[in-house]
Amino acid sequence: MLNDQMRNIVQQMPKAELHIHIEGSLEPELIFALAQRNGVSLAYASVEELRAAYAFSDLQSFLDIYYAGASVLLKEQDFYDMTMAYLVRSHADNVRHAEIFFDPQTHTARGVPFETAINGIWRACQDGPISATLIMCFLRHLSEDDAIATLEEALPFRDKFIGVGLDSSERGHPPEKFARVFERCRQLGLRLVAHAGEEGPPAYIETALDVLNVERIDHGVRCLEDADLTARLAREQIALTVCPLSNVKLRVFGEMEEHNLATLLDAGLVATVNSDDPAYFGGYMNDNFVAVFDALPLTAAHARQLARNSFTAAFLAPEAKRAFLAEVDQFFASANVTL
Repeated sequence: MLNDQMRNIVQQMPKAELHIHIEGSLEPELIFALAQRNGVSLAYASVEELRAAYAFSDLQSFLDIYYAGASVLLKEQDFYDMTMAYLVRSHADNVRHAEIFFDPQTHTARGVPFETAINGIWRACQDGPISATLIMCFLRHLSEDDAIATLEEALPFRDKFIGVGLDSSERGHPPEKFARVFERCRQLGLRLVAHAGEEGPPAYIETALDVLNVERIDHGVRCLEDADLTARLAREQIALTVCPLSNVKLRVFGEMEEHNLATLLDAGLVATVNSDDPAYFGGYMNDNFVAVFDALPLTAAHARQLARNSFTAAFLAPEAKRAFLAEVDQFFASANVTL
């Protein structure tokens, strides 16, 4: 069980979030408020009924309701309000920096212009209480041609996002499906990440590294099924953006006590803790930290490592990274705990 001292440490320590889908931070209350503002009809009679529908059996059952929730996002102000709500909530959890995923294809497919989505999200990041940058994700259940068209649409807004990612349904959609668009993004100087090794096999992690040339793996928890891959990730210090509550909610692990975060850290991997889709999976950053520290044999040394990993793995300028890492070290030096 988590004692009060450790609870305070994981809640108060400075941290970065590197795996957050902004559309997945859309709380039922805001969904209903935006639906009313935009005259959108929902299939649920109340906030409570919608929240009760958040009983997912797998990734696809989650994605079905995730895309339904996004239907209320129509105007630039809607995207701004959603993003600002996340930034304020993260600030309360002592998140200092966030690298936010957004899914333009979810919106352009509904007739919402690309610029409406990115301008609203980006503007909130400029106004928000924490450092925040954007990573544009391609939906892997759609074609690579669709991803290439999305990239072309995004290029006039190149100054508003730092990288690209790959998300949505993993099964049946291996990373190599997107080799051409990722090579184009690499040539453009964009930072590259991809979801791999959540539902998909460890081989998807390898392909994301070798074919897509990604710098970080989102999720990656199935890497332990391949000893050579695990050793490589540790040797090359490839960061994994792990999402504990999401992993349990989507049945990657049956319960939090089965999660392999402690094993990943003890194997020397650059694991981090993140919230993924917090409105749907039961918690933001501190909820994830409390849940995983409550369930696993994790110590203050692990907490410090996770905080440091989050900034080490971030796509930040060297001076900003040094400043955040110094803040982590200062926090633990003043926390008076044995590491």
